[in-house]
Amino acid sequence: VFLEAVTKLGARPYGLDASRALLRVARARVPQAELRVGDAESLPFEDDSFDGVTGFNSFFFADDMVAALREAGRVAKPGAPVLVQVWGRPERCDLTPMLAAVGALRPRDPQPGPERPPLWKPGVLEQLATAAGLSPESSFDLRTAFEFPDQEVLIRCMLAPGGVTEAIRHSGEAVAEAAITQALEPRRRPDGSYRLENEWHYLLTRA
Repeated sequence: VFLEAVTKLGARPYGLDASRALLRVARARVPQAELRVGDAESLPFEDDSFDGVTGFNSFFFADDMVAALREAGRVAKPGAPVLVQVWGRPERCDLTPMLAAVGALRPRDPQPGPERPPLWKPGVLEQLATAAGLSPESSFDLRTAFEFPDQEVLIRCMLAPGGVTEAIRHSGEAVAEAAITQALEPRRRPDGSYRLENEWHYLLTRA
């Protein structure tokens, strides 16, 4: 969606994902974009390549979030914006019950590391960005909604993210689908559609 918006503004969009399947979807929707398979901690782009770098619910999937943010700064031109988006406050996200239900289906880490403070809390993202060599400029919260016409479309979209895929591999697709359906049942409207409002926390930094 963002790459399409960038294209309409007349800019040249680039994208990165670890999933070839999801990149095929993106290429079909935004054929003008240059899309590559890659890892956020080792971006396949030259230094100082971009006028802006964005990460929507992506940086925290990296094994080392600071390393991923450092890479974002490396490929951004000096002084260019690097925008980071993460989940907002759990109580203001309709997807929180689903995330908890799916999380319970994933395999437990036999050697869990230290618990990371919530990224939406003031100062947490700023500290990570600073450690990555970025210059935090401002932060803000934004509440938006996902809308799905029916349960079939909802389930298809909710089964796509990597974290859910891990739960499917561990517990089975039918179990994951049932958990998602049950968790989001309160958000089902009388006509069978769904509207899920979520708060997002943003940090604008400069390379």
